[in-house]
Amino acid sequence: MSAFFRLMAAGPMFFVSAWLLMIFAGIVGGDVGIAPFGYVTSMVVTIGLWLVLAPAIGAVAQTRTSKHA
Repeated sequence: MSAFFRLMAAGPMFFVSAWLLMIFAGIVGGDVGIAPFGYVTSMVVTIGLWLVLAPAIGAVAQTRTSKHA
């Protein structure tokens, strides 16, 4: 049952993550050499990051739990 609640918490965190990415990209954009982008672009980038990082995080979490069992 706790996995269900973790999944429900991931939804709002997606929007917060996209918002934070947009804010920080605007702050460091001049130093890094990128143009500031809007919220929709930030949401697309966040989806990409989540799709890339989620399997890696899941693999690490599964490895840690299997060693303790």
